[in-house]
Amino acid sequence: MVPVRRSLWHEPRPRDAAPVGRDDVLLGGAYAVVALLEGALRPDLTWRIGVTALALLLVPALVWRRPRPLVAVLLAWGVAGLLAGLQLSTDVGDLGLDAMTAVLVPLYALARWGSGREIAVGTTFVAGVATLGMLATSATWTERIGGIGLLGLVVAIGAVFRYRADLGRRQQVEVRNEERMALARELHDTVAHHVSAIAVQAQAGGVIAASQPERAAAILAAIEVEASRTLAEMRSMVRALREEDAVDYAPQAGVADLPALARPDGTPRVVVSLDGALTRLPRPVDGALFRLAQESLTNAVRHARGATRIGIEVRREGDVVRLRVVDDGRTSGSDAARHGFGLRGMGERAQLLGGSCTAGPGAGGGWVVEAVLPVEGPA
Repeated sequence: MVPVRRSLWHEPRPRDAAPVGRDDVLLGGAYAVVALLEGALRPDLTWRIGVTALALLLVPALVWRRPRPLVAVLLAWGVAGLLAGLQLSTDVGDLGLDAMTAVLVPLYALARWGSGREIAVGTTFVAGVATLGMLATSATWTERIGGIGLLGLVVAIGAVFRYRADLGRRQQVEVRNEERMALARELHDTVAHHVSAIAVQAQAGGVIAASQPERAAAILAAIEVEASRTLAEMRSMVRALREEDAVDYAPQAGVADLPALARPDGTPRVVVSLDGALTRLPRPVDGALFRLAQESLTNAVRHARGATRIGIEVRREGDVVRLRVVDDGRTSGSDAARHGFGLRGMGERAQLLGGSCTAGPGAGGGWVVEAVLPVEGPA
């Protein structure tokens, strides 16, 4: 789907426009103190009391600048426009306090937290007030250009911080999406492996239940163990996602845990072979090897018809580790397609670590999955 570009008019308000906080109240209070002191200490100021009272109207504008940026701009710059109009119409001395340069703060807030419509309305209003102020003070062209540049700079700074905040939110979304994909792979690898083992044991139990009831009881016990493991691993993942405090995580399964997948007396028989220096592998590579082997074993148990043996071999070859999972079953092209997201997830897992993963029929029959991962992980 092609994304639709929004115009500035339809730009929504950023989500980080927080309500009034303690800092906002402190800013408003500090401005009020400065304005009162300046009004009291400037004997040359015309209409001192009235001008100081009008200047204090900026206090609520500063306090509400984030949740109500347009209202803050209209109030602050409305006061500035009123003073400029009085000065232009009465031809008296300077009617403004230096403290009223604080009108730039609501303008920044408008560009930072306002919606597109609020920015359009507010900047138009500010432009009109600024024009009136330049006429009231008989500013030179140099002063006018400097004033316009200052207003543009304030708006630009607000827009830059707005863009950076939006970029940060987008990066957080991308990180969360990557975490969801990783979690989906982990859930698929874990649950599919255990459920496949449960299904195989249940099928075997149904066959021998009538003739060998004692073996059927052992198979039911094995099914119970596999189901308990599945629930335990799923609960561990969900708990890690839901708890905000520190969690005591179990060590990630790795190459050292591969012998636990062996089933020398099962049907099919699962044999695990480890060769070479396979200790102290980087945790991502170590965990990926286990998950790739586990997923390959799950696919073999599911789809390799008539398989009697599944071999899992991990071998260190220089700077890479090679994983081979081979079965002697009959696997057609349609069976391979039924691996679904398993093969795709295995390939993605290997590529993230700078390696590769291939799967296909073996030269002597059966199905072969081979993964090659660099020992040091991706460059």
